[in-house]
Amino acid sequence: MSVMKMERIRLFVKPWCGWCQEAQEWLDEKGVRYEVVDVTSDRAGREEMRDLSGQTLAPVIDVDGKILADFDTGQLAQFWKQFE
Repeated sequence: MSVMKMERIRLFVKPWCGWCQEAQEWLDEKGVRYEVVDVTSDRAGREEMRDLSGQTLAPVIDVDGKILADFDTGQLAQFWKQFE
């Protein structure tokens, strides 16, 4: 099985969001390098998250243009399989 090379991974979060914190911990445990966008303090990031996902709920992950929105770690693990 070939491993996909991911160019850009961004995680849009709200700092007090438990699902956001769990998503960060999950990615950290996997050794994934990603950029965190705090949508509570970054207006452009908030607007981009809404444009990408069609909603204002967090977390949202953008992996090279593939979007998963408003998820828990089980959904993230399922989404992640396409990149392994």
